[in-house]
Amino acid sequence: MKDIQPRLIDLFKKGYCTPQIAVIAKKLKEPATTIHYNIKRLEKEGAIKAYKAVFDYKRIEEGFCAFVLISLSPDEYGNPEKIAKELSRHHEIESVDIATGDWEMIVKVRTKDQDAYYELVKNVISRKGVIKIKTLTSLKQVKTEFVEL
Repeated sequence: MKDIQPRLIDLFKKGYCTPQIAVIAKKLKEPATTIHYNIKRLEKEGAIKAYKAVFDYKRIEEGFCAFVLISLSPDEYGNPEKIAKELSRHHEIESVDIATGDWEMIVKVRTKDQDAYYELVKNVISRKGVIKIKTLTSLKQVKTEFVEL
């Protein structure tokens, strides 16, 4: 049988997942139609932005996780969204937050390993407008907003 796992993983990361209405209905002891109606209303109101799969990242070869603190040059400081959007286009970059304090951005990165992370820093993150970065390597995730560990 054809192995399409990498393509499936890519789609799941982009939100091609749906809620399991029957499972939710059973858990909440409510009719499936009630669950469906309320989910559709939350989607319409924009409260639910996407449904995504939660992965064991080691099993999909993205086991290296780092948080990158970024300091911007004065000429880019006035428009951090520009750099944030450019960084966001790369699939290794899981999230970009604009922050206050000593660093203007916090970027969460997932790569296969330290070598792939180095290439990302060298070719993507180290760019015009970025004057300083600091990497915090995640050793183990203890809690996530998505599932109980």
